[in-house]
Amino acid sequence: MSSSRLADPRAWSLRARLLVGQVALLAVVCVIIAGATTFALQQFLMHQLDGQLTDAGHRSAAIDEFPPPPFDDIRRPQVSGPGPDFLDAPGQPPGTVGAIIVDGKVTDVGVLTTRGARAALDDTATAQLVDIPIDGAPHTRDLAGLGEYRLIATQTRSGDVIVTGLSLSDVNDTLMTVLLIFAAVAALALVLAATAGIVIIRRALAPLTRVAATASDVADLQLDRGEVTLPVRVPPAYADPRTEVGRLGDALNRMLEHIAAALSARQASETRVRQFVADASHELRTPLSAIRGYAELAQRGRGEVPDQVAHAMGRVESEAERMTRLVEDLLLLARLDSGRPLEDEQVDLSLLLVDTVSDAHIAGPDHVWNLELPEDPVVVAGDSARLHQVLANLLANARTHTGPGTVVTATLAADHTSGALLTVSDDGPGIPPDLQPEIFERFARGDTSRSRRAGSTGLGLAIATAVVKAHNGTIAVQSVPGRTEFTVRLPNHS
Repeated sequence: MSSSRLADPRAWSLRARLLVGQVALLAVVCVIIAGATTFALQQFLMHQLDGQLTDAGHRSAAIDEFPPPPFDDIRRPQVSGPGPDFLDAPGQPPGTVGAIIVDGKVTDVGVLTTRGARAALDDTATAQLVDIPIDGAPHTRDLAGLGEYRLIATQTRSGDVIVTGLSLSDVNDTLMTVLLIFAAVAALALVLAATAGIVIIRRALAPLTRVAATASDVADLQLDRGEVTLPVRVPPAYADPRTEVGRLGDALNRMLEHIAAALSARQASETRVRQFVADASHELRTPLSAIRGYAELAQRGRGEVPDQVAHAMGRVESEAERMTRLVEDLLLLARLDSGRPLEDEQVDLSLLLVDTVSDAHIAGPDHVWNLELPEDPVVVAGDSARLHQVLANLLANARTHTGPGTVVTATLAADHTSGALLTVSDDGPGIPPDLQPEIFERFARGDTSRSRRAGSTGLGLAIATAVVKAHNGTIAVQSVPGRTEFTVRLPNHS
């Protein structure tokens, strides 16, 4: 996953979002539990330490005010050193700080080491002890060189102030140990949750994956034309309306049924229309031939009839010829739509292109015709007459829709991947952008931006498209003002 997708959660997959959400929720719960537990443990340990500190403070004040008799037990020798004597009292834990303050000045101060001896405090720590309020309540201070301490100041009846302090190191060490344990357990829990989440989410989303695969299979089908069948459906196991994904699968199946019915109705309608066009075109050929015959017969006696009648008969003959071409084009399209097989022979496209460009030069002498051919002949398998019609239609399209002086270039090249590559380009005004998507449809008409000096049925490019597809090829167009190019790719074998 790229960094840009990682930065945008909207681009994540549903599985990733569910997994991240699950792990994040568990992490938040672990943090809350760890915080609450640590806070509760800290309060408990502090309350316990404050109780010990209060007892130690009272005991220190009592010993200072009423010192015990000299201790001469040889088994427990008296400890000497800096600091008040009450530090040597039984029950004082290591690290205990004691000080006697008289008239605001520390007269005696020390700390009990881990070996049971008394040690001196530096001047900074000693000065900090003077600031402890005399209220009988524990206070927290960070003593220089010793660390955090809970301190309590107690005043004796003689007016002296006894300061007693216990170290917070044990409390802090306990809290740190608990936090480390929580962190290790939470990390292990998150890893296990992510692993289990991947398995659970994959199994839970398997029906949705199957529904998506069905939709993808439908999307890959050619639904734009022809006989269409929709053989894919969501399996019944994934179309149970009692579940959310099942309702989606059931809705997709019902939608596919409606689409299949609509496509069948469309195909039936198109089949009827095409059959009608084929039948009508076939039936019109005979009366059109008769009309042209009578028109030609009448034209032989032009000198025996008035000029108006002769002109009218000439128009009848020309329109009959135009309608005959239209009928022939429609009949050809009907045959191609019905899948009637074409001739399969070796066609020399180089020679075919030379002939069609020569014909176009005769039909359009006011255009500039260029021909670019490879050194070796380009041969494909197909129907020579139909391919000739494709080339002729493309050149005629360039001639009829561009003005005099337009340069039309026909290029042929051998393509190792597609067999043959044919392009017809011109430097005319171009095809309007709104017309380009439907340029290969039947009866597609350009607007006034492309001149039309001769009549056109609007079927030329549709016939070219049908013939190229019948040869398993492709045809495309790219057009901007000053450059229009039609590209035809034909395979080596039809």
